[in-house]
Amino acid sequence: MTQRDVLISEVGPRDGLQSIQTIMPTAAKKAWITATAAAGVAEIEVGSFVPAHILPQLADTAELVAHARLIPGLNVAVLVPNFKGAQAAVASGAHKITIPLSVSETHSLRNVRRTHVQMLDEVRQISALIRSLPVAERPHFEGSLSTAFGCTLEGEVPERRVLELAVALMEAGCDEVGLSDTTGYANPAQVRRLIRSVWSAVGRDQLTGIHLHNTRGQGLANVVAALDVGLTTLDASLAGLGGCPFAPGASGNIVTEDLVFMLEAMGLRTGIDLDALFALRELLQQALPDEPLYGMTPLAGLPKGFVPASFMNRQP
Repeated sequence: MTQRDVLISEVGPRDGLQSIQTIMPTAAKKAWITATAAAGVAEIEVGSFVPAHILPQLADTAELVAHARLIPGLNVAVLVPNFKGAQAAVASGAHKITIPLSVSETHSLRNVRRTHVQMLDEVRQISALIRSLPVAERPHFEGSLSTAFGCTLEGEVPERRVLELAVALMEAGCDEVGLSDTTGYANPAQVRRLIRSVWSAVGRDQLTGIHLHNTRGQGLANVVAALDVGLTTLDASLAGLGGCPFAPGASGNIVTEDLVFMLEAMGLRTGIDLDALFALRELLQQALPDEPLYGMTPLAGLPKGFVPASFMNRQP
């Protein structure tokens, strides 16, 4: 079994593709998922169960879940906006379901067309659905606190509101909450402070992961802040694809390749093969020829003599 100090959840097939107009062919998505898992990525968010007329880029999510579930050891994650989406996710057999609850209610209305009260009702329905399943078949259920660090529509987001909604999500039946810098507003001091505050509100085991953007160049600095405090799960997107289509200016997912390099250079094991990740970029370039691919490490190359922490014990 691969030893990992940090779990990187690849969100490109969902967050990356929902933010661009080009529709990637299903066959190319399957190849991307297969190659990503082969590179050592243990969790992939393969899509979102949203109406096809809203995000046609993700209309094949059920087929992608079925494909991904055939890959041994892969944790298959999906996003759902509501109870109906969760029903489809459960039927598909996804291992992890995440529902986004925007702390900014303006963003919630723009993103999922529901108020906080309505979203929490959706969460309760989803929780009841999951609890109705045999224990071995229940997906892990995460409530993601979107716009937790600020909102392009409302501006500052009060920390107390983040904490109130974190508690409300747990009381409504989530297994854990996640923090999301949907708009790329976060800074390292804020990341440390908010993680500790949420832990105080809901318990350390109920917050293990964070979704950060690099919109203003703070992505990797915020990762280090999260690691310093003690988080162990980080979202990232191959080649930095993606953002939020319902938050103006919120481009810039953390580049998976840059994140893996930084962590491995720091001596933290991700279990991911960097050369395999670099090779994957060619698949994206061919399938999305009009989309820019980001990342400093793939362009600069690995330092001479660099030995990733994950593969240190494999060296002669």
